[in-house]
Amino acid sequence: MMARTASRKILPFVVYHFLADYRLRLSWSWVFQQFCGFSAIIVLGSLSYLLVSHFIFQSVKVDGFSMYPNLFNTANYWLERYAYLEDEPQRTDVVAVKDPYDGGLVVKRIIAMPGESIYLNRGSVYIDGRELKEAYLLPHTPTYAYEKNESELIVCGANQYFVMGDNRNNSTDSRTFGPVPRGNILGKVVE
Repeated sequence: MMARTASRKILPFVVYHFLADYRLRLSWSWVFQQFCGFSAIIVLGSLSYLLVSHFIFQSVKVDGFSMYPNLFNTANYWLERYAYLEDEPQRTDVVAVKDPYDGGLVVKRIIAMPGESIYLNRGSVYIDGRELKEAYLLPHTPTYAYEKNESELIVCGANQYFVMGDNRNNSTDSRTFGPVPRGNILGKVVE
């Protein structure tokens, strides 16, 4: 019986001290510390996101059928933003390019490098006089110039790349807007 009365006396004592301890934690300095900690987490998280999305990886959504059959409409792919920090883009790389018309991102394949000439003639692509073998295209896919001419000659300047979509009959690319400056290539698309 004595143990029961002792526990009844201890219980209010424990509850009172718990509430008193909790009340002490709810001071303005405690609230300020919690706010500062929460703010630091938000700031560091935002900075991490910005660093990763601008310098390492970014999600890219293909809009349209210009890269069919290799990339699909409305599919999401990763853009390696760091891929060209030390190396230069290479022929056949699939890249995200800043669209010269509206500033958005378009996904295209590099066909010609700086200083090379591109000759489009009767459905074939010639780079510096040699026919380009394009294993990534569907068999018998012709490549025509957008002009009414059957053939067209384009020369890339220094730091310019010629890009085209893999679905040649349904792609707005360098045949329309010309060679792309190196600064407009934002990174390599990972399939």
